Amino acid sequence: MNGPVLAIDRLAKSYSPQGGGQVEALREVSFQVGRGEFVSIIGPSGCGKSTLLEIVGGLKSKGSGRVLLKGKEIDGVDPSVKTVFQEDTALPWRTTLGNVELGLEARGVPKKERRDKCLEMIRLVGLAGFEDRYPPELSGGMRQRVAIARTLVLKPEVLLMDEPFGALDEQTRLLLGDELLNIWAQLGQTILFVTHSISEAVLLSDRVIVMTSRPGTIKDNLKVGVERPRRLGDERVSRLVQGIWEMLRDEVRSGVASSVPG
Repeated sequence: MNGPVLAIDRLAKSYSPQGGGQVEALREVSFQVGRGEFVSIIGPSGCGKSTLLEIVGGLKSKGSGRVLLKGKEIDGVDPSVKTVFQEDTALPWRTTLGNVELGLEARGVPKKERRDKCLEMIRLVGLAGFEDRYPPELSGGMRQRVAIARTLVLKPEVLLMDEPFGALDEQTRLLLGDELLNIWAQLGQTILFVTHSISEAVLLSDRVIVMTSRPGTIKDNLKVGVERPRRLGDERVSRLVQGIWEMLRDEVRSGVASSVPG
């Protein structure tokens, strides 16, 4: 099929916080994501990155503009689009297998079929041997693997990831980033990934979309162009990280200034 899998067309969003007034979160945001592409979004805190993902995932209404999936406008939740969040969403009273089975169970998939599919996905995310463990018995990184497996077993066409490794230490983030790339290479999902880490965006992505401070607009849309696997010590990676930071520095300052009362 020709054309992008996901297209964001002049998306805008404003909201009214408690206390009155109106805040413009997003302004005229447009970009496309091709089939099987890994695209990261980075920008200052409060620039609307998560709001953008929530709109695409159908969790928040848009103000104006369009979200198109394979050329068809969507408005609300679409079963082809799933989200992995930063927060630990594993249900503590269900085992690893029970948590991963949750979505297929809700869809009415027969027990043996869903068990077989979930066991294979658990193996793929590196949790073989932990099928019967409960979330309190798992590390933060392992619980996030559970969340990823629970989402991927539903076979979404587009996977939205909202800072999925943000609560983890740097070493675990790097490890899970490598594992995510291995899973992506095998399953071929289209991924839209929000992060605050410039190095994470460069290490993982085909392209990096850089956003301005609020109201969030697209400042640049960069092709990474460095073959995988990538490493932090690679001079080309370092140059890209530095270049993106130089683009973001003034935006971060602007975002901090606008958040200070007075």
